[in-house]
Amino acid sequence: MARTPSAAQVLGRVVLVTGKEEYLSARTVGSVREAVRAHDAEAELAESAASELTLASLGEMSAPSLFSSIRCVVVRGLEDLPDESVDGLLSYCAAPADDVALVLVHSGGQKGSGVLTKLRKLAAVTEVKSEEIKASEMPGFVTSEVASHGAKIASDAATFLVQAIGHDLRSLAAAADQLTNDYPGEQLTVEKVQRYFGGRAEAKSFTVADAAFSGKRALALEELRWALDTGTPGVLVTSAMAASARGLARYLGASRGARDADLARDLGVPPWKVRTVREQSRAWTPEGIAAAVRAVAVADADIKGQAHDASYTLERLVLTVAGLRESR
Repeated sequence: MARTPSAAQVLGRVVLVTGKEEYLSARTVGSVREAVRAHDAEAELAESAASELTLASLGEMSAPSLFSSIRCVVVRGLEDLPDESVDGLLSYCAAPADDVALVLVHSGGQKGSGVLTKLRKLAAVTEVKSEEIKASEMPGFVTSEVASHGAKIASDAATFLVQAIGHDLRSLAAAADQLTNDYPGEQLTVEKVQRYFGGRAEAKSFTVADAAFSGKRALALEELRWALDTGTPGVLVTSAMAASARGLARYLGASRGARDADLARDLGVPPWKVRTVREQSRAWTPEGIAAAVRAVAVADADIKGQAHDASYTLERLVLTVAGLRESR
């Protein structure tokens, strides 16, 4: 089924939505409703939980009203359909009403699989799967989203967008929509994506670095795992760690009577970051910073040299840096 179906594709038919990816399921349901409303602005929308569905209630929802003969009926949680309602639903789906678009939503899993098997055999039923998307498939999802808006995105740009935004499909779809609207008719490149979203991935990396240089070992590891799980490149983490080490080194050598604004300029950080650097510096010596810089350099070389396990390399770096601070 097309992303935006026509009324002919849904009226007098049954759309079976299956799978665990809630965002994709919700979008399919919304597209059917839009198709019906585009066909008839006065069309009525009805909704029910499958657990409460009976043949009588289904008939009531699908029957014409005084205001409109066109209806869109959504039944959610098909896996909870009572046994006594199965035959009635199957009977309706075998010969659905011409002026009704029926959407059945099954949230995945084995429960209710017998009903799904029977529904799939009916000619009037069209299944739309909302299967969970693996991390490796996220750039492909972005490419598809951009294409749905009539645009193209370079493969490395799609990968960068995932790294910056993370794996939330709703956020990725919104980002794709924004980019295609702001660059109509243009191919989306890494530079264009970075202009809008580059700061997000970098921000995650600096969160890891701040925790490590503050000696918050558990928090730093937690933030690191979250950053890596959402696609932040390892080189951004080592870059943030190096920047934090440089900032601390400069602060230790700076005049302590300088204003925050002047310190911020000298350290190359925003004014609000001076307080963080100041607090971190109380537990660091020049020798400790030098050791941290060396550890970061080794980790960065390992990452860029395609270390067998980048996450292990970064975890070791975080623990080393936090340990150097704590050992003072």
